[in-house]
Amino acid sequence: MRRHGTVEHTGDLGRADHVCWACDGAEEFVGRARTFLDQGIGLGQQVWLVAPGDPGELTDRLLGTGDPAAGRLRAALGAGGARVVSLDDTYTAGAVVRPDEQVRVYAAATAAAVAAGYTGLRVAADCTELVATGPQLAAFTRYEHRVERMMVDVPFSAMCAYDRGLGERAIEQLSAVHATGNDPATRFRLFGTPGATAGLAGELDLATLDLLRAVLDRADPEPGADGRVVLDVADLGFADHRSLLALADHADRHGATLVLRSAPRAVARVVDFLDVPTLRVAAAA
Repeated sequence: MRRHGTVEHTGDLGRADHVCWACDGAEEFVGRARTFLDQGIGLGQQVWLVAPGDPGELTDRLLGTGDPAAGRLRAALGAGGARVVSLDDTYTAGAVVRPDEQVRVYAAATAAAVAAGYTGLRVAADCTELVATGPQLAAFTRYEHRVERMMVDVPFSAMCAYDRGLGERAIEQLSAVHATGNDPATRFRLFGTPGATAGLAGELDLATLDLLRAVLDRADPEPGADGRVVLDVADLGFADHRSLLALADHADRHGATLVLRSAPRAVARVVDFLDVPTLRVAAAA
C-alpha cells in the first residue's frame, strides 16, 4: 500500500507521492512548492511549477530568496531540469478540466522526462482557480483520483495546492482524493494503491457520509475487467453500516461487486451482518 495520511511539510515525499496542501495565500504556496521541488531535484526528477500569473514573475518569486533551494532551482532552470508554467497559458477563466485528457498529458510529460534521463516528473501546482465553480470542482475531483491511480505505475509526484478561501467543504473533498495532505480534519482518504481499484483509509461514520457519497460520485472509482471494485481497506479504522452500503451502492451502479480487501475484523463483522450479495471481504492478495 502506498504512503497515506497527514503530513506536516513538503520536504520528505517520494517519487510517486501525491499531497494536497491547503494554504493561506500565494506566498505560502510558493514557499512550500520551493521545498517540494528542491527535494525532487535531489531525487533526480524533472520539476515544474504550475500557477496562475506571468511566468517571469512566478520565476522571480520562486527564486527570490537566498536559501540553497533557490540556488538549486535556478541551476535546474538553466539546465532544463525545471520549468515554470503559467495556468493562464493553458486554461481560460472558468475552464472545466477534462480528467482523462489531463492524466494523459502528465503521463506523456513524465515519459518524456524519463526519456531525457530524469527519474520522473514532479509538479507543484496552485490549482485554486481550477475548482472555483461546482462543475470545475466535480471534474477536478475526478481528475485528482485518476492521477492518483496513475501514480501507482508512473514515477510522477505532485503537490496540489488549494487556497483555504475555497471553504472547508471543497478542501475536504479534494483532500480526500489525495494519498497525503496537511489538513488534519481529513477523516478518510481514497487513493491509488497496487493491485486494487483504490485504497481506502481512515474512518467512515454518519459525520462523513455525505462527503463519502460526494467523493464516490465525483471520483467514480470504476470496476476492473473482472467486474469488481476492489478497495484495500487494511487501514480503515472504522466503517458504519451506512457507509458500507454507500460503497456497495456505488459498485452496484456499475453492475459490479464490491470487494473489501484486508478488511479489519470490526469492518468484516459489519459486512457479515449486512449480508449484501454484492458486498464481500477478501484476504490480502
